[in-house]
Formats: sequence, C-alpha cells, structure tokens
Amino acid sequence: MRREKADSLNHGTPRPLLGRPLAFAVLVLVAPAATVLTAFGVAPDSSPSSVNPTTVIEEVPLPEYAPAPEAPQRYVTQERVLRGDTAAALFERLGIHDDDAMRFLKADATGRSLFRGLVPGRVLQAETDAAGNLSTLRYFAGPTSLIEVTRTASGFTARQRALAEEPRRVYKSATIHSSLFAAADAANIPDAIAMQLVRIFSTDVDFHADLRGGDSFSVVYEMIYEGGELVAPGRILEARFTNAGHEYYAVLFPDEDGHDAYYSLDGSNRAKGFLRSPVEFSRISSGFGSRFHPIFKNWRQHTGVDFAAPQGTPVVASADGTVVSAGRHGGYGNAIEIRHGGSVTTLYGHLSRFAPGIKAGVHVHQGERIGFVGMTGWATGPHLHYEYRVAGIFQDPLKVALPKASPVSPQLRARFAQVAADARATIDLVSSAPAARFE
Repeated sequence: MRREKADSLNHGTPRPLLGRPLAFAVLVLVAPAATVLTAFGVAPDSSPSSVNPTTVIEEVPLPEYAPAPEAPQRYVTQERVLRGDTAAALFERLGIHDDDAMRFLKADATGRSLFRGLVPGRVLQAETDAAGNLSTLRYFAGPTSLIEVTRTASGFTARQRALAEEPRRVYKSATIHSSLFAAADAANIPDAIAMQLVRIFSTDVDFHADLRGGDSFSVVYEMIYEGGELVAPGRILEARFTNAGHEYYAVLFPDEDGHDAYYSLDGSNRAKGFLRSPVEFSRISSGFGSRFHPIFKNWRQHTGVDFAAPQGTPVVASADGTVVSAGRHGGYGNAIEIRHGGSVTTLYGHLSRFAPGIKAGVHVHQGERIGFVGMTGWATGPHLHYEYRVAGIFQDPLKVALPKASPVSPQLRARFAQVAADARATIDLVSSAPAARFE
C-alpha cells in the first residue's frame, strides 16, 4: 500500500509550473552568475596583511625660486573741465604732482594747445604712479580727436590723434511737462545734448517763452567712448521738435566745404544769419526799450537785451564777423564788438573774461565762443548785455528780421534728399517706440 502511494506521487501527472525546457534555461543562466560572484571572493588561505608594500622615492628637480617683480602701482583718474578751471587746478584734482610734466606742457606746441583750448564739460584722463608722477594724460579735444601726452624712457611726447572707437548712436524721445531740461533729465539725455537742441531749433522756437506742456522731441545723437569708457556727448545727427503742434526737423549734413550744418527736410538751413541769443540757455532779465535803470534810479532807453546767466556761462558770436574791439568799455565793463556784413555790428557787455585768442582783427564764426558771462561795469548781477545795430542804429535783437543762412547747394540736393528721407524714417521710428527700448 505504501509503495503504490509513493509510485502514484512520483509517476503521476507532472506539475505544469516548471517544465524541463524552462528548468534547463534557468540552470544555464544561473551558472555563469554563480561563477561571477565567485570571482569577487578572496582566495583561500590568503590575507591582505601578508602583502609587503614597497616604497619608491624619485627625486624631481624643481626650478630655482625667484620672486616675481612687484608690479608698479597705477592710478587712473578722470575729471571734467569746470568753468574757470586752470591747468594747476586740474592737475591737483587728477592727482598729478609732476613738475617735469608741467614744464613739458608749457614748452611743447601740442602740450600748450591742450591748456589754451580747455572747454568746460570736456574730459581729461590721467595715469600716475603712487607719487603722482604722470605716465599718460589724455584730453578729449573734440568729438573725434584727443591730445595724448605720454612719458617715455627719453622724456615726454605729445600728439593729437583720432579716437580709436567710432561714436555710438543713442536714440531718445521725451515729452516736456515743466521745462526742456527736466524732460531731458527724465529721459537720461545729457545737458550738452539739450543745449544743442536749443541752438538748433532756436531759429523757430523761442525757448524763453514758447515752450508748452505736451511739447516733445526725438533725437539721435552720438556718445564718445575711448577704451570702453564714456568720454563725452558728441553731435546731434537728426532731431524733431514739436512745439504747439508744429513739427520742426533738423538733419546734420556737410556743406560743399565739408563743414557740418543743420538743415530742415526741404534743404533750407536751420541757422539764421544771426542767433537770437548769443549766450547758452538763460533767461531774459531786461528787454529792449525804455526801462527804470537799477543803478541810476531813473528811466532810460535800454539799447539791448540782458540775458541773466550764471557767472562764467560761455558767450558765443551771434554771426560770422571780425572783432572790432575787445577790452574795457566804460559802463559795459569787459565788452566785445563785432562787425558783420551789411553794416551790422553786435556788442557783448559785462563779460567776466574773454575767450583765448579774442582780440581786435580776429575773424570769428557763428557759435564760436568769444567770452564768459560776468558783472563787470554797471551791473548788479551776472548777465550778458547784447546789442544789435544796423548802420549804427539800435535794433531789438529779439524782433529784428534775421535772414536765413544758405540752403543745401544744387549740386548736393540729390544726396541730401536721401539723407533727409532716412533721417525722417529714423526719427518717426524713435518717436513711436517706447523710450526704454533705446536705453
């Protein structure tokens, strides 16, 4: 009975879960795995402590130690020329204490021109050592050139050269709510560019009286860089000024002689034969005609217009002409008289000083700096007294008819038409785009 039961268990129906082919496959797969695991074991009758380590020492030659020479200390400073600045004051602010450098600048022709042509707002850069000895001095004399003074092994050298970098163009728009300069500040436009706007559009817009809330302007101008550093604002290339709903355009274009001038889109010259105001942006403190004299306390004929401005504000020639006199002139104090074409003369009084080179017989151009606002002579405060005479007869400078300057010549008309069209398209694009896009 027991054997039969065992036989029935051993020889009965095979279990379907693991057949012979599948069992064979599992055996084939497991066998290599077992072999691999065995390979990572430790060999019998061996111990890590029985391995004898060997120390190998190899000499490596090292270079002889020599300390690096200490780099000389360099100090680079930058200053803008202020009104009334002297060479000594600028050297002090720049940290230059170098008598040899000063002697060289006084003796060298290019070096002397640096200080004869100091213009407020322009930039000087100096590189000195810890003792204040000058290595390099750069004066940015204009939008495209600089005067560079360099110390060499044999002494100093000076040269005037072109800027290494092309001016960068900047595109801006602004709306006037209170004043032109407040609008320029809000748009991060330099004051020097705002001043250029005044000069360019002053033949059509009286910036003393005509500005209205809501007036606007768009401008494309240059910024000058050297060595990646901002040096100064450059020129306005094109602009539009909207005053009381009237649009005025200006395009910079060289005339036949290569001199830059600003023109309207139709080719007419934006400049007039004479500037209405020969002093950079100011206010009228006394007009032309009868007035109560502030010093003599009686009614007298005022033969010109007084422009109130801070002491030292630059004064420019209102038109091309020849200096008749430059010196002390009675109640006018320091005064300059200029003779122009067509029996016209102009006078500029109460100046604090004259610009370098201004003397009788010198020819000056419109917009050229001739002196600086002061209060010499009969004056109670700093201002410019400006007179305009025709054949010796006093005229109101703000009301007399001023002729326009020459338009674009016929030979240049075709080229100017293309430049003007491009300028208008650019200005329209600047005006319609958000200001932040051009920051």
